[in-house]
Amino acid sequence: MRTFDYIVVGAGSAGCVLANRLTASGRHTVLLLEAGPRDTDPWIHIPLGYGKLFTKARTNWSYESEPEPGLNGRRIFTPRGKVLGGSSSINGLVYIRGQREDFDEWGVPGWDYKGLLPYFIKSEDQQRGASEWHGVGGPQAVGDLPDRHELADAFIASAKALGIPGNDDFNGASQEGAGYYQATTRNGRRVSTAVGYLRPALKRPNLRVETEALATRVLFEGARATGVEYRQGGQLHTARAAREVILSGGAFNSPQLLQLSGVGPRGLLDGLGIPVVLDAPGVGDALQDHLYVRTFWRCTKPITLNDDMMSLWRQAGVGLNYLLRRRGPLTVSAGMAAAFTRTRPDLARPDAQYYFINFASMKRGGLLHPFSAFTCSLSQLRPESRGWVRIRSADPGDAPAIQYNYLSTEEDRRMMVDGLKLLRRLVNTAPISQYVAGEEHPGARVASDADWLAFCRESGETVFHPTSTCRMGADAGSVVDANLRVRGLAGIRVIDASIMPGVVSGNTNAATIAIAEKGADLVLADA
Repeated sequence: MRTFDYIVVGAGSAGCVLANRLTASGRHTVLLLEAGPRDTDPWIHIPLGYGKLFTKARTNWSYESEPEPGLNGRRIFTPRGKVLGGSSSINGLVYIRGQREDFDEWGVPGWDYKGLLPYFIKSEDQQRGASEWHGVGGPQAVGDLPDRHELADAFIASAKALGIPGNDDFNGASQEGAGYYQATTRNGRRVSTAVGYLRPALKRPNLRVETEALATRVLFEGARATGVEYRQGGQLHTARAAREVILSGGAFNSPQLLQLSGVGPRGLLDGLGIPVVLDAPGVGDALQDHLYVRTFWRCTKPITLNDDMMSLWRQAGVGLNYLLRRRGPLTVSAGMAAAFTRTRPDLARPDAQYYFINFASMKRGGLLHPFSAFTCSLSQLRPESRGWVRIRSADPGDAPAIQYNYLSTEEDRRMMVDGLKLLRRLVNTAPISQYVAGEEHPGARVASDADWLAFCRESGETVFHPTSTCRMGADAGSVVDANLRVRGLAGIRVIDASIMPGVVSGNTNAATIAIAEKGADLVLADA
């Protein structure tokens, strides 16, 4: 048995931040455990390579939900990163913090927007330079997409024509408006937390990283966590934590490991023969995610990525442009332009996120349509629906059961219908309408509100933003306190997206990094 001051389980968006910050002084030893391999797959580092990683089992947990009642009983494919950098190594690279009200409404002292903004700033190396909203010199590169596109320009202009204001910085004074995304890239390359945070720390003698090491359970002496058991190379190993065990496995794997370790709902654990360390009904409860629905539009001009892929010469040009200049389609994130807006004028802030991207494929991560086309998508920013995560057995190798429970409230159903109707209006507004040869999907068969809701049920998917399964709070159902300590236990914290009391309004990677930055300070303050 080896002893470290801290054991961090999960080398993802949060775990890599913690490994860097907790070892920076040289005073503390850290063991970082990652179930997946090192981030050597070349597609990880090419921004558009996320499409190649969508179902790649080597670097992806490739989970699947339980049948979703609100989505016609469909099981929803759920990729999550299983590699150094976690989901920051396979995600769509979009950098969105969320709205200031999200954090203020969490209602946890120290975790409002004012309390978290310094950590967003601290994390950033912002291409545009420092400001009251942004920082430079941090580990996490944030940059503009290298190229603009006439279709994206037209999408933004049409949004403005509908009264949606232009916005050059969704992470500045206000999120509302239409503009181009920023992404976690630099010089045409992905900057995951493994690249930005972990690589600079790897040479430190007080950090040990173990890959392809699956944590099987947290070890307890009474109510205190003392170490972690993990499986690596067919053998079972044990490591001791002199100070703390920190779970950073994300919204699925952190509650899974707690439940496997005897921390969770008593009825679930008793039924699986797992000795109960702490009866904690909130572990795995309150899952939130953004529902995502795509529409496809045939384009009048051969200027989409679909067109590039239909010509060997154009494919070669795309590859050479990237190799020689780090420009072109291979630098695109999972969205080029966006609009954050309100589906009703009486709303106080945006409830809809629209994504524009200059290609289309029926299956995400699959082959592009064999015709010129682009995609416009809708994501609900603040769903009311809540689901859960539960282990299926006492075997750590079994995937957890995931129930999103999408569209389970009238408000969620209303918002998605109104949002898709507005999206159709937007794409039928000049100048983007001038590029439309036809609405490919869903098309004329969808006309009424009932049609739109049926379309959501038949085609809605995850947009990969699961949160809140170890939520932070002071009530009896919360899992961690304001210091991210697991309530009722000692020597163990959860620091990742699972602690969010509610999902933020937008992509979750940036907020997860800020949570880890603040979490590291809380750990070091106690040290």
